[in-house]
Order: sequence, then C-alpha cells, then structure tokens
Amino acid sequence: MSAILEGTPDKRLALVTGRAYPEQAAETATYLGTTVLETTAYDFANGEMYVRFTEPVRGADVFVMQSHTEPINTWVMEQLIMIDALKRASAKSITAVCPFMGYSRQDKKHQGREPITARLIFDLFRAAGADRIMTVDLHAAQEQGFFNGPVDHLTAMPVLLDYVRGHLPLENATIVSPDAGRIRVSEQWAAKLGGLPLAFIHKTRDTTRPNCAEAHGIIGEVEGRDCVVVDDMIDTAGTICEAVRTLTDAGAASVTLVATHGLLSGPAVERLRDCGAREIVLMDTVPVPESKRLPNMTVLSVAPLLAAGIRSVFESGSVTTLLNGLPEDMRPRNIYA
Repeated sequence: MSAILEGTPDKRLALVTGRAYPEQAAETATYLGTTVLETTAYDFANGEMYVRFTEPVRGADVFVMQSHTEPINTWVMEQLIMIDALKRASAKSITAVCPFMGYSRQDKKHQGREPITARLIFDLFRAAGADRIMTVDLHAAQEQGFFNGPVDHLTAMPVLLDYVRGHLPLENATIVSPDAGRIRVSEQWAAKLGGLPLAFIHKTRDTTRPNCAEAHGIIGEVEGRDCVVVDDMIDTAGTICEAVRTLTDAGAASVTLVATHGLLSGPAVERLRDCGAREIVLMDTVPVPESKRLPNMTVLSVAPLLAAGIRSVFESGSVTTLLNGLPEDMRPRNIYA
C-alpha cells in the first residue's frame, strides 16, 4: 500500500508522524486507506533532533501528526522541525494535526507579567510553515483565532455520545458541567441526549497554584440521579475527583466521568481509582498506557475522527458536518466492544 494517497490528478495526500504516538498515526492511516510515510528521526548526543522524509513530498498535501504528550516540549519541537523540513521539500500544503494541543490552557492572562502560551504555540506553527491546524476539543474554542490561517476544530462529542448512548443508563441521567466555563458544552450534551436535565458545580480556581480548584456547591438537582460529568481533559484528576465527591455527598445515585483528553499526570490514576466513579470514559488523543488503565476505565480511539477530518480537508469537503456524526466508513470499530 502506497504512503502517498492519490486524489485528483493534481492532489496527493501524505500522512507523516513524529515519535510521540506513532500507533495513533498508523491507525488513522488505516481508516484513510493509506500508510504513514517513512520518516528518519533521531536525537544527537546533546538532545537536538534530526528529521528527514525518505520519499519525495513535492506537491503533496501533507498532514503532520503529533500528539503533545509527555515530554510535551520535546514533541512540540519535533513537530515544528518536521513542518520546516516539509516546507523546504516543497510540500503543496502542510497541516499540523495535534489531537491534543499543548499549552491550550494558557489562553489568557490571569495576572500581570504572565504569558499567553497558547498564542505562542500557534505562532510557532505558523512560523515553521504550517498552512492550517487540525486539533480536537481545544480548552477554549476562541483559541482558533490565535492562528493566522484555517483551524479545523474537531470535537470528540459524536464518538463519546455514541458510547454513552450504548453503555450508560440514561433514563435517570443528569448531565453535569464541572464548572461554569463548560456549561455551553454540557448544554449541547443534554440536548443531543434527548433533553436531559443539566446541573453544574460552582467552583473557584486559585490562579497562583496549578491544578487547584475548590467546589462550593451544585446548581441543579442531582439527588438520586445518574450523573454524567463532561469535561475536556483530566490531568491530575484532583478537581474532577472532588466533583465526584461533591455529587456523591449531594445524593447522586452514580457518577460517570467523560473527557476527551486523558492526560492522567502524577497522582491521577490513584485518585481516579479511589474517587468512586462508576466509569471513566476517555479518548486516546494522548497515549493511555496499560499501566494507567483502570477496570472501570474505557479508552476510545480518536483515529476515525482524525481520519474523517483529514479526508474532508483533502477532498475540500465540510469539516463542520462531522459535528453531527462520522461517515459510516469512519465509524469507530471499537465503540461497541
């Protein structure tokens, strides 16, 4: 199978990946009916990186996949180097595919003398030569405006919704937003699941301390309800586990956690193991190794969503239609496992 996918006579698609999560790119390529273009990449003794593509990419529409997982700074830099190499190799277009966009939480200044690192990251991609960005569930949707070019902001909601409909008891369910900032997304979830009731947890965050928030109460009725908490990411799991305890103390019958990005840093796995959640549902936008998987954890593949987005861009189709669900030939193969 060729690593260059032919379209019309003047269109050729190439998928390349860095070393952060090559399995994700290989699965995405399978959905696209192609293979990942072979890349030579290694580190020099002082930590500098070298990248070279083994096949010509001149005139190709190239999609550069890299998951911004640990060590995040290494993989961001490698992706930038790959983009520069493609630009100098005369690729027709370059799309940076970042299933999880690093630094997306630093989208505004909370205090004086702080950076807006999310903007910096987008500027770096543009400077390296990226023509467009493709990512999944940014921490704040308005970050799309940080890039001076097209941003395909995919959402994992259709995939997660399919799983929730097929596996969770919804007759007595309430959708819960973990904070006021996620209410709009939670409203979409409640509407797409047939108009379920909505609640949200009132919490405050200490902007001087990372991964630190405190819940103060619940707006909405959760007593006796099967609560589904919807968030964009679980990092150290401190605030999300506090949400579980808050809901349990308020009389919730069960609590299920649903998130796109399972970063699971530091004490996250231990906290999730002990928090009492009925189930934890994540996407694999970053690797979730077996050592971090719990008996009540389900990890869904993001590859079909990425493949559908890549195909839509390559064929000049509408990425917006993916908000309503994936095409039949891109349906996740593990969703009903």
